[in-house]
Amino acid sequence: MQYRYFTKDKLKVSLLGFGCMRFPIIDEDSGKINEAEATEMLHFAIDNGINYVDTAYGYHQGNSETFVGKALKNGYREKVYLATKLPVWLADSYEDFENLLDQQLKRLDTDYIDFYLLHSLHKKTWDKIVKLGIFKFLEDARDKGKIKYIGFSFHDEFPVFKEILDSYPWDFCQIQLNYMDRQYQAGIDGAKYAAEKDISLVIMEPIKGGKLANSPVDIQKVWDTSHIKRTPAEWALKWVYDFPEVSVVLSGMSTIEQVKENIELTNNSLPNSLTKEEHRIIDKVTSIYSEKIKVGCTSCEYCLPCPQGVAIPDIFSLYNNYYVYDTKEQSTSSYLKLIKDDKDASRCIECGECEQLCPQHLEIISYLKDGNQALSK
Repeated sequence: MQYRYFTKDKLKVSLLGFGCMRFPIIDEDSGKINEAEATEMLHFAIDNGINYVDTAYGYHQGNSETFVGKALKNGYREKVYLATKLPVWLADSYEDFENLLDQQLKRLDTDYIDFYLLHSLHKKTWDKIVKLGIFKFLEDARDKGKIKYIGFSFHDEFPVFKEILDSYPWDFCQIQLNYMDRQYQAGIDGAKYAAEKDISLVIMEPIKGGKLANSPVDIQKVWDTSHIKRTPAEWALKWVYDFPEVSVVLSGMSTIEQVKENIELTNNSLPNSLTKEEHRIIDKVTSIYSEKIKVGCTSCEYCLPCPQGVAIPDIFSLYNNYYVYDTKEQSTSSYLKLIKDDKDASRCIECGECEQLCPQHLEIISYLKDGNQALSK
């Protein structure tokens, strides 16, 4: 296992972190973790060098923290750094911060959390929790020994990321980054900026939620031009591992085979180790995927709320995934849920409010019609 330094205290953390949001489940119910299989996976990972375990309040319908607490019994808790996240959207008062943290400590059956993150920050939640006194809460929790290091995970645009990063002496932060999301949200610019401020970096979605793990025929032909043979998932992880600014890369693994494959790959992954030819191949794949994108939506959500409740960014994401990553079954199934929730594109009355607000100047009404036609098949 490769290890990199983390926080200003230079803790040695495994480059590969175990993300606890995609454990194997029972009866296709994400709330029912297959505890026998998941325990085997987690123990195998720790026994083979992974020492960063990441969960959150809402993972697996709120059951991930409780399971992780049980799985880390019998000496495993002492072998890892444990990370979890405060669900800031559930907090409407300072007392809510404290109550949620105490609930998480009880779920995890631990006296302290090594790495505590403010979960999924964006402009609206950030402004709200600052007013509620989030800094005082974090420092008080650290002084009491309930948490050791303070960070946040992020889902908004780069200017917001920079604002948050500049507002507090964070120990670390967590952003989404993969070769298809180079400029998405914080992106590469965010990774570089965090490094400049000596704030450690955790990467989520390195394989874009699994979308980069299976390649269409045209993409596979490009991978096959390399004299080094790798799976598509290996290429995706290698690209992220190559950044010296990155300390931990989280992978939400669902099978023991994925755990073994990722560990083996990480054992041989050093920063700045990809050759120019390997970067050229990855850039070619990125280009082919990008050409398939139907809507240049960045999910900034300036178009929301829609007066009719249309989930505009979600629809465009499903529409793009349908064509770019060939996720036809998954995309249409997710769209069916939007239909049931009265959030699908057919609800659009063409008022045009969204188009006036879109910073990308997208023809949203037209794209919604196209998306509805594809996803309703």
